[in-house]
Amino acid sequence: MKRIDKICKALGDRNRLRIIASLFLSKELCACQIHEWLGVSGATASNHLGILANAGFISSRKEGKWVHYRLNRTDPEIQSLLKWVKKNISNDAELNLELDKLKLVTDCSPIELRIRQRKEKSKTLCC
Repeated sequence: MKRIDKICKALGDRNRLRIIASLFLSKELCACQIHEWLGVSGATASNHLGILANAGFISSRKEGKWVHYRLNRTDPEIQSLLKWVKKNISNDAELNLELDKLKLVTDCSPIELRIRQRKEKSKTLCC
């Protein structure tokens, strides 16, 4: 698949735009924080993250069993697109309301979030 196709695919889904927007606010998020905030299964969140990584929008680092994601700030072409996305996020009232709820997920550590998810007997555990 050509790069332009990957980039268009990555930007063509609301949840992937939500992930990018969340990473503007939180420099780095664990996969379990992302799936909790999106309200989707861990597998669905992982699929979205893979598409964003494949297009070059995000990068990851692994810390034990935890995978943390952040925006790719090294590719000049991606940087230009991220600036455009960021500018347009400010005009999206619905997305900004959703981003206000991100703090509920990021207020606790990934470990605390994981414990809470297990206590709630979530069927969509990611880590």
